[in-house]
Parts: sequence; structure tokens; C-alpha cells
Amino acid sequence: MKEIKAIIDAYQKIDFETHSAALATVVRVEGSSYRRAGARMLVSDSGEWIGGISGGCLEGDALKRARLAMAQGKATIVTYDTTDDDPYQIGVGLGCNGIIDVLLTPIDPKDDNNPVAILSDIIDKRVPTVVITVTATDIPEQLPLGSVYKYGNGQFATDFPLSEIQEEVTKAADGALFSEKSSSYHFTLDSGEEVSIFVEVILPATHILIYGGNYDIYPMVQLSKEVGWKVSVICNPLKVHKRLFDWADNVIAKEDADTVQIDAYTVAILMAHDYETDFKNMRALIQTPIKYIGMLGPKKRTDKMFTKMEEEGNPVAFQDLERIATPVGLDIGANTPEEIAISIIAEIRAMFAGRSGQRLRLRDKPIYES
Repeated sequence: MKEIKAIIDAYQKIDFETHSAALATVVRVEGSSYRRAGARMLVSDSGEWIGGISGGCLEGDALKRARLAMAQGKATIVTYDTTDDDPYQIGVGLGCNGIIDVLLTPIDPKDDNNPVAILSDIIDKRVPTVVITVTATDIPEQLPLGSVYKYGNGQFATDFPLSEIQEEVTKAADGALFSEKSSSYHFTLDSGEEVSIFVEVILPATHILIYGGNYDIYPMVQLSKEVGWKVSVICNPLKVHKRLFDWADNVIAKEDADTVQIDAYTVAILMAHDYETDFKNMRALIQTPIKYIGMLGPKKRTDKMFTKMEEEGNPVAFQDLERIATPVGLDIGANTPEEIAISIIAEIRAMFAGRSGQRLRLRDKPIYES
């Protein structure tokens, strides 16, 4: 999400009266690759780019090809085969051993359905969104290469021009929303002509609620923003440094904590370092659908809270215990506030990905699951 935001910001600053731009999007990966399908890079005719489609090894060639696409005014697909031993093949010698399809789409700022405009329209939504991109077509007059359609806006049935496969595309989009996984699909029409699409699921940015106002919240805020998350700090605004108001998306007075909107991509970290404050906040958060509550401090401190709630006649249910991470963070030997923040952010990321947080060298499956 951070990359998409950076692309949108750069796009909005381009003077299209004197300059042009194109969007490079990874739409298919077979085998290993540094970036996965959905990675993007905005390229301007001046040679500047924002984002990335690889670890830096393909960007130079993609830049040249994107400028050619701008000059010709039409989208094109470029395939990089890093499995090829041909010394003239871009990407050979990288060791990635994968095949990468990159769609290069010139941007028309007057087209409300250009790919960056569509991204701009969904960037702040707090629900998953599906974007459908045509990546190969034998019928460019009817379904142009690089054309993009937003699914779920009530207009898809009207906007998508190929009724013959509309039902199948709809099923693919619904399946992607359910699994929260992007995929490519290929269709053969009754006429024998073929069409390929990339069904991409774009998830909302993780929204982290940080409860506390001590010095250790600052690296937590900064690192969360660095990975592209939305950050809200619930504290006493009069007792925090003024720079916090620049770093965080929201600084909320603790008496207004119940006004915070919680969705499926919201998590909370209790960092008040005050037992009664953390207990009050935990008790309130358990009553919400939030899927992760991180409690800073030793486990016996949280166990004391659980005992108190049981004595009050409100024992913590098993499903609620599953939501509470205590002590919060991964076991990386963190000591400083910065290291602790890293361990917490890593645990949250692992939770959303359904991963264990173990070392990758111990993983017996591919890093990226298809």
C-alpha cells in the first residue's frame, strides 16, 4: 500500500501538459522472483520512476520499454525470463530462476479509468478491492490490452464489455475476494480467440492503534509508518512531543478512544506502562471485533488482568485469549524500543499472513505461496 500511495502522489504532481508517464505492473510470476504480481513502478518521460518491479535489476530495461510505450501510445507486455541461459536475455545471471510478465501502460490523465486513477479511487477504502486488468487479448478493439476495471462498484456489469466471459470473470473476482489472493486467468472464446486477465486483490493498509504516550511509542509510530501502515495514537495529547502530530495519522485523546473505527485490518498495542490504564483499554478492546491485541510487559501482568476480569464475573473467553498477544512481539532478543517495535511489527505481519514467524531457512515451502 505504501508503494501505491507513493505512485499516486507522484502521478498527481506530473504536469501532463508537458510530460507523459506510464505504469509498469507485474501481472504474472512463474517460479521465483524478488517481487510478486501486483508490484508497480510509475515511469515518467524524464526517466524518473517511483516504485519497483524487481530488486533493481529489471527497472532499467523496463524504463526504456515504458518510454517506448509512451511514444507509441499503447500498452505492451514484456516477459523477463531469468531461467534462460541466453547471455543476451535481460535478467540472466540473477539467480531468481523465474519468469516475470510486466504490463507497460501509458497513462492518459483524461481517462478516469486509467490504472492510477482507479488506484486513487480505492486507496483509502477499508475493505478489500478487486482490480481486473487485461493482460493478453486477441480482440484489442473490444477488450484492449491494459484496460482496467474496478470490481464491486456496481458498475462492473456495465463497464466490462465482453458479456461472453463476464460470469466467469465475476466468479474469479468473488473467489479472489474470499481468499484475498490475486491470480491470473485465461479464457478461450467461442470464436477461438483468447483473453487473459489479472484479478488483483488490494487490501487496506494495516491500521495500528497505539495506546500510550511514553518515549517508546515514537519508534513504534515511525517504523509502522515506514512499512506503510496507518497509525493512530491514543494518549494525552498535551503530554506528547509535537512531532508525533506530524508522524501519526491521528492523535486521539484517550477519553475519545471509543470513537476509533475498528475493522478487519485494525490491530492494537497497549503501551501505557500503567496497569490500570492498560487493563481498562484491554477490557474495552475485547468487546470489539479487533483481531489482535498486543500487550507490552510480562505475561504475569496480563494474567493478573485475566484473574481480575474473572473475579468481576467477566472471564476472558478462549477465542478472546487467541486474540491477545502477551508478551507482544516475536522472540528476537529485542531490548531497545526500536528493536521491540521491530519484533511487534513482525509479529503483526506474520499474524495477517498466517505465518509462524520462524526463520525462512527452516521453511519447507516456497517463500511466496501461490
